[in-house]
Amino acid sequence: EVQLQASGGGLVQAGGSLRVSCEVSGFRFKDYAIGWFRQAPGKEREGVACISVSDGSRAYAESLKGRFAVSNNNAKTTVFLQMNSLKPEDTAVYSCAAYSNSYNFCVLDLSDYEYWGQGTQVTVSS
Repeated sequence: EVQLQASGGGLVQAGGSLRVSCEVSGFRFKDYAIGWFRQAPGKEREGVACISVSDGSRAYAESLKGRFAVSNNNAKTTVFLQMNSLKPEDTAVYSCAAYSNSYNFCVLDLSDYEYWGQGTQVTVSS
């Protein structure tokens, strides 16, 4: 059974940093891409970043490049999202998701993602 569990959210002041984690299990990890998405109250879910675990290629939402960084641990069981210079508008529930991926790139198209984990709340105070 494929499982993804996001954790590490919390309350942080504007300008601060936070790292959230996504633990993954139940599939051949190297054959998947893992993506981070967020949903703020009253807004649609949007893609944040993704990583193709087989070769480490990454993609980011254009507006978040330079502030957010996605990575995975050596064992390839956990994917991290490092968020820096946080702004109040980054407040959202952050979720991780996965899809089977045989290419050396990943995409942030919601419709491609097959498996979803529960999110973790990130709140940025002004």
